[in-house]
Amino acid sequence: MPVQIKQTKIGNVTINSCVSLAPMAGITDFVLRQLIRKYSKTCLLTTEMISSEALVQHNETLINYTNGQEFPIAFQIEGHKPELMAKSAKLLEEKASVIDINMGCPINKIVKGQDGCSLMRTPELAKDIVIAVKESVNVPVTCKFRLGWSQEEKNFVEFAQLMQNSGISAVTIHGRTRSQMYSGNADWEEIAKLRGNIDIPYFANGDITSIETAEKCLELSKADGIAIGRGIMGDLSLISRTETYLNEGVKLPEPDINEKLKMIKEHLDSQISFRGEENGIKFMRKFYPYYIKGIRNGAEYRYKLVTELNYNKIIEILEEIALNAQNR
Repeated sequence: MPVQIKQTKIGNVTINSCVSLAPMAGITDFVLRQLIRKYSKTCLLTTEMISSEALVQHNETLINYTNGQEFPIAFQIEGHKPELMAKSAKLLEEKASVIDINMGCPINKIVKGQDGCSLMRTPELAKDIVIAVKESVNVPVTCKFRLGWSQEEKNFVEFAQLMQNSGISAVTIHGRTRSQMYSGNADWEEIAKLRGNIDIPYFANGDITSIETAEKCLELSKADGIAIGRGIMGDLSLISRTETYLNEGVKLPEPDINEKLKMIKEHLDSQISFRGEENGIKFMRKFYPYYIKGIRNGAEYRYKLVTELNYNKIIEILEEIALNAQNR
């Protein structure tokens, strides 16, 4: 029986997958996207959130954070000034499959500047931004937002309808409100209220950390696809394995500790190549706890890894972890 690839149509772009890499500030940089792409050739990658103001003022630096070979890829921009959002989208258009607008970031410094999730409280401004960006580029425009500002201000269905009517080609919904930040559980069943209320594809996001949770999220949200965020930290193969299961019904095993240690080494070497040795080593500190989660003496190894600045000593620590795992 031939494999039926689950596709997603976003405007005039066809993605041969229903799984995307969710944007994460300080996480989904050029290096991590390249590593994810080694496992999945088909998922929609998404960049870190890019400030429209910073991009317009320093576009050479930010645009060069891609090699132009990451297709399909969405560049996510944030801001609240329609003209700057349009200009930043135009600067990115040449290398983008999709332009995504951030309307869901919950952190204080973003929402205080009227960006991110605060746009859900100013829907007319959000509409103006979408129209301005749409008029500036010829690639599809999408947006990512939450269930609402709070339990009392849950307006995601009406907001999604407005976004569709403004020209958005697809939306991604994180199953929490802004007031929840990242606490509690993502409400996948709530996201299902979009089914029948909009005609464009929607992706469900939040708490997808395994093939099992991916399947459950799709079932409960009735979404066209899923966006996986922090679940990929410590398991670069998760998106690829999820695609394999959804397309072929084959559940590939999670990587064991030896495979994860190889992932760490490649991730570390790539960050050093990209950022330089000292900065690359420091940047990797946030990733180590995810890669070695659940191992014996994990807290001890985690401390050693996040405090060590010598590359050779880091490699020695990784070799020690591998040896201890082998002797269990």
